[in-house]
Amino acid sequence: MSCNFDQQGKKTARVRTLFVAALVLVCAFGTVNNASAQNLTPPQTPAEITVPDGNSLYLIGHAFGSQGYTCLPTSTGGTAWNPSARPEATLFSDLFGQQFEIITHFQSINEGPKLGVTPPLSGNATWQGSLDSSRVWAVKAAGIDPDPSIASCPNTGSIQCLKLQSVGNKKGPTGGNLLFKTTFIQRLNTAGGAVPTTACTVGQTQLVPYTADYLFYRANQ
Repeated sequence: MSCNFDQQGKKTARVRTLFVAALVLVCAFGTVNNASAQNLTPPQTPAEITVPDGNSLYLIGHAFGSQGYTCLPTSTGGTAWNPSARPEATLFSDLFGQQFEIITHFQSINEGPKLGVTPPLSGNATWQGSLDSSRVWAVKAAGIDPDPSIASCPNTGSIQCLKLQSVGNKKGPTGGNLLFKTTFIQRLNTAGGAVPTTACTVGQTQLVPYTADYLFYRANQ
């Protein structure tokens, strides 16, 4: 009987620890929203994907996701794999040794377009805060193929590293603004996700897993 009590006590303690950690994470995100910076230093990147001066790095998430491909006919009568959709991923942040989900990445209609932006009916790449449902929509501004000589994008044969620019932002339903002021996003340290090298038949689809770091920037105050 004492063994059961002991197990129950350990389980309760673990739940309490995770709950406290979650509260700390919420408070940390609140600090990110209100502070002028999180003292994060951007990594060295090639000029093509370096975020312009006047923007500061304020949030980093490590992503686990997949890139979809569809087999289509080519002009020469063969077949080839083609990207069929934007990558989908879940971004995590480490807190006290535990991985907490902070953002989901998918494709959706741009509900908060910037002035002069006409949202495509096919949607834009989207990042949504898991805690406050704030969103940023972004498009590719530049990309580079991974290369071992590039410390921030070293994994040859992986999906591209990118600089993306915001084309829309929206607060969460209760005013959450974790991603509301995001201006640029970098996708770095990609691993996996590249076009399949196998032969294919028309109409065949395949999801290729990838991991990456997403770095979020906002305009300096």
